[in-house]
Amino acid sequence: MKIIFDFSPNYSKKKRSRKDIKFVIIHYTGMQSEIESIQRLKNPKSNVSCHYIIDRKGKIAQMVRDNNIAWHAGKSSWKKYRNLNFNSIGIELINKGHQFGYQNFSEQQIKSLIILCKNLKKKYSIKKENFLGHSDVAPLRKIDPGEKFPWKKLSNYNLGKWYKTKNWSNHDLNNKKMRLLFFKNLRKLGYNYFNVFKKNNKDKKIIKCFQQHYLPNNVTGKIDEKTYKISHFLTL
Repeated sequence: MKIIFDFSPNYSKKKRSRKDIKFVIIHYTGMQSEIESIQRLKNPKSNVSCHYIIDRKGKIAQMVRDNNIAWHAGKSSWKKYRNLNFNSIGIELINKGHQFGYQNFSEQQIKSLIILCKNLKKKYSIKKENFLGHSDVAPLRKIDPGEKFPWKKLSNYNLGKWYKTKNWSNHDLNNKKMRLLFFKNLRKLGYNYFNVFKKNNKDKKIIKCFQQHYLPNNVTGKIDEKTYKISHFLTL
C-alpha cells in the first residue's frame, strides 16, 4: 500500500496511545475540487483535518499521523463515546458531496479505502462494527458519506456492520410501537441524539442517516416496515 505524505498542521498537541484508537470514521470532502479540499484541510484557520485522504484515482495521502488527534468528527457520539476525534481515525474521500453534485465513489477510490481500512483494523485491533460514517456519529449535523457509499461492499471485507435477512413473521405493529422498537434498536447499535420514548422533530434526520447507510434506495426519513426490519436484523 503506497501512501504519500501531505501533512496538515491541524491536530491536537496531546498524543494518544494505540489502544485509544477504536473507530474509523469515513467522510466525503463535500467541496468543488480536490485542490480546494486539501487547501482547507491544511489551512490553520479552518480548524479541520483528517488522517488520510483518498482521491478519485485511489491515491492515498496521510495528513495527520495516527497517534495525533485530527479534527474531523467534531461534535459526535457513538454508544458511550463522545467527541470521537480522540478515539478515531478520520478518512476523507474526494467527492463533491450533496451540495455541489454528489458523485458515485470511484472503483479505485473504494479499492484503496478497503486496503487502508483492513490495514488499520489489523494494526489497532478495531472491531468491524466500528467502521462508521460521519453521519452515523453526527446525524443532526452531517449526511456524509451519503447513500452512494458502498457499505455493503465494505462489509464483505469485515469492515462495518451489515444485516442478514432472516425469516420474518409479520408483526402487526402500529406506527407508535414501530417507532419505539426502531429507536430501541438504534440505541443498541450505538446511535444517539434522540429520545427512545418521545417523538422529536429531529427524528427524521436520524432515520435518514440510518437509511443512507443501510437502505440507500429508500431515504425517506420515515420508519416503514422494511426500515424497521433492518434495524431488527442488525441487533440479532
